Amino acid sequence: MTRGIVSVEMTDYNKDKVDEVVLALLYLNTFREHDATRAWKNFDWDAMDRLHKKGYIDDPKSKAKSVVLTVEGLQLAEELFEKHFGL
Repeated sequence: MTRGIVSVEMTDYNKDKVDEVVLALLYLNTFREHDATRAWKNFDWDAMDRLHKKGYIDDPKSKAKSVVLTVEGLQLAEELFEKHFGL
């Protein structure tokens, strides 16, 4: 069984808003180490678990570095992206 890959070219969106949200999400994962504030480069595990429980993504607890979005999750993700970052 092969999986189809959805490739969406998004060129018209507010990159400054995306940068702001990414920075805010990095803050969510901050911790202190050796007199520096660091942030994990992935998303908060509790948030990922909540998205899984809501049915938007498959179980994030795996060795894979990516997560599968459900049909409903992909649709909502696209709507939210347009809502927050669309021009």
